[in-house]
Amino acid sequence: MSDLNYLEKLLDGVEFEWKALGKALVRTKGTNITAGRMKELHKENAPLKIFAGGKTFALVNFTDIPEKNVNREPSIIVKSRGVIGFEYYTNPFSHKNEMWSYHSKNENINIKYVYYYLKTKELYFQKLGSRMQMPQISTPDTDKFLIPIPPLAVQNKVVQILDTFTTLTAELTAELTAELLARQQQYVYYREQLFTFKNIKVEWKTLGEVTKKWYSGGTPRAGNPEYYEGGEIPWLRTQEVKFNDIEETNIKVTPSALENSSAKWIPENCVIIAISGATAGRSAINKIPLTTNQHCGCLEIDDTKALYRYVFHWISFNYENIKALGQGARGDLNSSIIKNFKIPVPALLEQQRIVDILDKFDALTTSLTEGLPREIELRQQQYEYYRELLLSFPKPEDV
Repeated sequence: MSDLNYLEKLLDGVEFEWKALGKALVRTKGTNITAGRMKELHKENAPLKIFAGGKTFALVNFTDIPEKNVNREPSIIVKSRGVIGFEYYTNPFSHKNEMWSYHSKNENINIKYVYYYLKTKELYFQKLGSRMQMPQISTPDTDKFLIPIPPLAVQNKVVQILDTFTTLTAELTAELTAELLARQQQYVYYREQLFTFKNIKVEWKTLGEVTKKWYSGGTPRAGNPEYYEGGEIPWLRTQEVKFNDIEETNIKVTPSALENSSAKWIPENCVIIAISGATAGRSAINKIPLTTNQHCGCLEIDDTKALYRYVFHWISFNYENIKALGQGARGDLNSSIIKNFKIPVPALLEQQRIVDILDKFDALTTSLTEGLPREIELRQQQYEYYRELLLSFPKPEDV
């Protein structure tokens, strides 16, 4: 596909006209329904979809709203408030009456072609809507908007190409998601098998017995620029503890922050456990020396008794069990609870074998987890590039 000449080749010298959207298509109104009423009427698997702003919708029965407010034509739905945008829908639907939609009664206009063209102009309409305190556009904004109308064969070709891109992206996403799920399930299976220790001698100890030192942390007083501005000391919060290796932290603090708070340096390769609130029980390993807030507990493992990565995998495996030990309304953990939690301790060579296997699965799963959104983003960028290319019709100055 030639980037510069593809549109010219597609048009092949055929002229096209510009038409106001309101004259090219038929605009329809919505239904007079409140958000509360939508919530009351919503039923899973009901046949009629009612659109509201953003991603909000309700599924209702056809008898729940007047028949005159049901649109049965493939349409472009204009989301006119908040996040302004366009959605294409082919099944029977309705929408709140502050929105509107368009369908085609002209056999020479492919409604989906118009939808694809309007998607390239969403940023324009979003900027237009930002004039108001609550971002919104009105019907004249879309009715008067000019759209290029090439021959129907060209419209159909554009739709075919963009539909193919959409399908390929969806298929790739489904394939990568299935691969990720399979690897996650495989990881869980093998981790469970490895920790059953069939025919392998283990000695049960407490985490405290394999720990050289326990560290806690603290929070430098918020809002004090002396503690944060220009800081270079990594300071970890529990929201960054996600069964992962910590290579950096989102926030840095200054030496003065350490001097005037309970935060302290923690050596690398400790097993860190979140001990407070919603994150309680989650674990991580710090691959750099760092400091933490008071909601992190850090175990420096005695490497003559256990490997820190082995301890990490065991704690991660027991996340639900550890979390269930939390106390109080917030389900908080503490050093006593963590140190008294039991761990099976096989020989160091067996620990290393377990670590090697689980690290490989972990690396593969992490790679897929990180690669999935990146691959989807690249496909989306490719799709948007060709969509712009296909729909960049030269507009004469006098139109």
